[in-house]
Amino acid sequence: MPDLPPFDRQGLPPVMGTPSRRAPSAAARAAAAGQATSAPLASAGSPAGDPLHPSLPARPIARPQSEPSARSPLPRSAYVHIPFCHRRCFYCDFPVVPLGDRADGAGGSGSASIAAYLELLHHEIALSPPGPPLSTVYLGGGTPSMLSPDQVAAVLQTLDRRYGLAPGAEISLEMDPASFDQARLSGYLAGGINRVSLGGQSFDDGVLASLGRRHRAEDLLQAAAWLRRAQARGDLASWSLDLIQSLPGQSLSHWHQQLQAAIAQAPPHLSIYELSIEPGTVFERRLGRGELELVDQDLAADLMELTQRDLSQAGYGHYEISNYALPGHASRHNRVYWSGAGWWGFGMGATAAPHGRRLARPRTRGDYAAWLAAQAAGAASQLGAEEAGAEGDALAAPGMATDERWIVGLRRREGVNARQLAAAAGLGPTDLAALRRQLAPFEQRHLLLVEGDRWRLSDPAGLALSNAVLRELLAWWPAEPDPGH
Repeated sequence: MPDLPPFDRQGLPPVMGTPSRRAPSAAARAAAAGQATSAPLASAGSPAGDPLHPSLPARPIARPQSEPSARSPLPRSAYVHIPFCHRRCFYCDFPVVPLGDRADGAGGSGSASIAAYLELLHHEIALSPPGPPLSTVYLGGGTPSMLSPDQVAAVLQTLDRRYGLAPGAEISLEMDPASFDQARLSGYLAGGINRVSLGGQSFDDGVLASLGRRHRAEDLLQAAAWLRRAQARGDLASWSLDLIQSLPGQSLSHWHQQLQAAIAQAPPHLSIYELSIEPGTVFERRLGRGELELVDQDLAADLMELTQRDLSQAGYGHYEISNYALPGHASRHNRVYWSGAGWWGFGMGATAAPHGRRLARPRTRGDYAAWLAAQAAGAASQLGAEEAGAEGDALAAPGMATDERWIVGLRRREGVNARQLAAAAGLGPTDLAALRRQLAPFEQRHLLLVEGDRWRLSDPAGLALSNAVLRELLAWWPAEPDPGH
């Protein structure tokens, strides 16, 4: 294993700061926590939420924010949520419906539930406002590979009828090892899938069991081999592998072994997620009982630095905090979220933001069915509110605020244009200088790099300590003026 001296953090602000009178937008807090404004990441592509990143303490919502433009371009990306899975993993707080280990959309246990949900999903897509052909589509979950190839192809056909699929569109499907075989994979590819996101999480059977995962290392290795062969034949354009780091009891040597095992599978793309403990999960209950010992912040940062070293040596570019890719294999769909562009979202628990305004669908099947019935009847139509860019009801949330654009942008390798973002928020050069003074300890330690108007986090040290930088930015962000004064 490469020599990895501990990083010296002396003189930096604490990673967990205390709330100040200034407060960021709620979405910015989520983005700083890695949730990408409800827009990635089951596998770095799912706007149903990201269970693998920590949440910040609740703080008041503030503005300023950039308002959506009525002239904003219509989205060319769509996220489709397939909520079904075999079992709920111990870290998962996604809107999912566990159906048991034998469930399958192709006539097995739970097939009636899957068919009933798909009928609703097709109906929602048909009711949605029209738009230009889609350049990216992401089917996330849940475990979408519980659907049969014909069911997946039918969803794509419904999207094609409503919007069209642009030539060369990136069409991704999340798949879990042990949820498909080679024939099923061939069926998905024949139906239009050209990119796969494989939810491996670990090559260690003990770790997989401790996470509540259904598959084992042997299943993961077999699935990766099938994907490699499909790519070599030209049937599959690209594929990604998910792993989780900072697991209880994880050491640098163990994580190095996991990374080397992943590299040996030759995935063109890797998503590496930090474990976080989410409310209502098995892990939260175990932590409360003192049964879960989490890695400390220093080790977590060292693990991330090791990730960057191992993967960069293997040829992977670090294009976003959690995402690495070989040249030409960065996820186009992921970049939609990180850039702040709009997207369509369909299905239970999915979030859409076609005009800079977010609308989250209900998180249970019953509520989703009732909500969709209201859309069809034209009563309090949220689909129309999306088209107009309106607020809608309590499920609707404002679009990407300027402070949120800072947070999401700094997660990317290229960072942000600080002058443009400050101007969008109504902040002048004096304000920008004040923010730079606030972040001076990070700049002095070369964690934050200021290159003219371009501000970005260094790689790996700055990205490894991104939460500290982002929390400090949030602590500074100006609160909305009191309308009574």
